[in-house]
Amino acid sequence: MLTRREFLAAAAYAAAAARLHAKGQGNVRVALAIPSEATGPQMPIDFVGLSYEVQQLSDPTFFAAQNSGLIRQFKALSSTGVLRLGGNTSEFAYWKPKPDSPEPEHPPVREVTGEPRARYYGVTAEAIRNLADFLQATGWTCVYGIGMGTNTPSRAAEEAIFAAETLGNRLQYFQIGNEVDLFDRHLRDPKTWSAKKYLEEWLTLAPAIAARVPAAKFGMPDVASNVSWLTEIADEWLSIQSPPRVPTLTHHYYFGGPATNPDVNIPNLLKPATMQKVQNTANIATAAASKIGARVRMTEGNTCYRGGKPGVSDVFAAALWSADYSLLLASNDYSGVNLHGGTGKSVANSVGGSLPGDALLEANGETPDQIAAHPHPFYTPIATFGSDYTLEPVAYGLKFAGSFSGGTLLKTEFSTKLQAAGVNATAYAAKLPGGHTSVIILNKDAAADLEVELDFGRSMGGVVETETLQAPALDSREAHITTSTKVGSLKQGKCSVIIPRATGLRLTVI
Repeated sequence: MLTRREFLAAAAYAAAAARLHAKGQGNVRVALAIPSEATGPQMPIDFVGLSYEVQQLSDPTFFAAQNSGLIRQFKALSSTGVLRLGGNTSEFAYWKPKPDSPEPEHPPVREVTGEPRARYYGVTAEAIRNLADFLQATGWTCVYGIGMGTNTPSRAAEEAIFAAETLGNRLQYFQIGNEVDLFDRHLRDPKTWSAKKYLEEWLTLAPAIAARVPAAKFGMPDVASNVSWLTEIADEWLSIQSPPRVPTLTHHYYFGGPATNPDVNIPNLLKPATMQKVQNTANIATAAASKIGARVRMTEGNTCYRGGKPGVSDVFAAALWSADYSLLLASNDYSGVNLHGGTGKSVANSVGGSLPGDALLEANGETPDQIAAHPHPFYTPIATFGSDYTLEPVAYGLKFAGSFSGGTLLKTEFSTKLQAAGVNATAYAAKLPGGHTSVIILNKDAAADLEVELDFGRSMGGVVETETLQAPALDSREAHITTSTKVGSLKQGKCSVIIPRATGLRLTVI
């Protein structure tokens, strides 16, 4: 007997050929010409990434070679991804090189709703050694977060030495400080804290690390939302003599929040204005990065801050959002995207001890068993259910976008043309490493099917293969990526496809 997942996959295979040439009744119709030259940004092979709280390291068995279930899901998401360790809890970690190493003294911290409580934990040598084995097993690399809020230059350098020696070529760079633009809430004096003050303090920590780890590289400033800090830092950077090596400027992004906010809903998540705000942020970030010869990476983000919102963050709409969001950043020359997640406990601790989404479900009358059926946190790309790990819808969207990794984006006006036609859809194209041309069309519209005539140029021939990102509905807790057999050929360089409402389709000419 077929499982539900197998049934959906079989149905998708059967539907693929029909979609390729079907003529819709009352569909929105658009013609798109595919540029022949790959003149856009190159999407790095390690574009796909995940973000976890540093507190996850307090359990040395989590990122470990023995955790085969988690390794399997990392590899299913990407064979060459980037694991970022950071989050709010990184500011309350301390380096514990030996089991009997004493806990250091800590400066006073204001306890604020939504921020982690001042509960400290050690990052041990065992945890970092296990992390190295985990990275080796997955094929991933690491952005290693070191706290700034309660740290000292000497302790930061000691931790960095061990991490660099142990992780070896699996270490991409260090990140010092997490959401530093929000330090004035609980970690620094709100009257004096600023981007300039942050940079002054960062320049006591990073050089201390670089002096002990000469090959050290850094990402910065890892702001929560105030990307103007990237501009201020880039302007100051040119006056710094012999600065540490910074190949990446970093920031975070959450669509909205918290879960109790009624504006965090599926229509708002998927509407074009949401991506326009993303584009505005990218314009500021990439302009700052270009001043110092760096690229930008979105190192922590997701649909809804403080753990996500049930019914939005853990459903198929989040898959379409993450695919669109990732491809938009790739088309703006970002080096990658790290969607935040982890265990419910680690993320809850990072935001004060509880997830607002749980209170929302309780208020809506869900039973404890019903609440437990949701992933915790609600936005996590990889969920933990007992000893099992599963890819969540938001991860499928990231994986779908990641099919362009290693390719070169083609500059197009696809999304503008699609939206001008009256459908909520976006499209991207790339020349893949093997030379094949691939197009991703995301129909985010809840009502309208989309018929697209693709023109690759009369000289282009070949067989068309399709891949579909789909689920029963936008609010479905399921998501699937299904690859068809070779379903058709170009005729004079053209083909017509139907992309049903709330569906993503990738076509590759092979």
